[in-house]
Amino acid sequence: MSNQSNMPPCILSAWKLHESELHHWLLRQLGNQDDAADALHDIFLKAVSKGIVFCEIDNPRAWLFQVARNYLIDTYRKDWKLIPLPNEPEIEINTDVNATVDELTQCLPRVLSELALEDGDIIRRCDIEGVALQHYAQSNHLTLSATKSRIQRARKRLRGNMIQKCRVVFDEHGSVCCFTPRKS
Repeated sequence: MSNQSNMPPCILSAWKLHESELHHWLLRQLGNQDDAADALHDIFLKAVSKGIVFCEIDNPRAWLFQVARNYLIDTYRKDWKLIPLPNEPEIEINTDVNATVDELTQCLPRVLSELALEDGDIIRRCDIEGVALQHYAQSNHLTLSATKSRIQRARKRLRGNMIQKCRVVFDEHGSVCCFTPRKS
């Protein structure tokens, strides 16, 4: 640990103010005195590692609790146990359904051309041509979040139009069983 004389006083004063509250909160979250003490130690070290930058933090209490929440998230992720799945019989792939879905692509060009320009463009560029969403967003002056929302809405409308205009019928398992071809 670093020498206390090198530690900015703002760290110690913030720590003295909030240590007890932070410790009680961690104890409630972790349910174990030793784990709470370990977490508290790691959070203190994180604050010390900030050095003089810690003094510039507007709300040291909020920062300490955010570090504590992140610590808990990391702890929970590390302790996450994977549950092995039982051996199930292999799922039989229905090649008739796969063939039907492959044939359904013949409806795609016409239905795609009937979509709004904005919807058709993003589906063509990103889903068919393989343009990355980030690149599409930049070239169209959009945020990545807006682009993701736009492509989800466009896919939903494309699916709805495919079902309606190609008269797609689903079987009892939700798989495509048949449709009426619509060629361009």
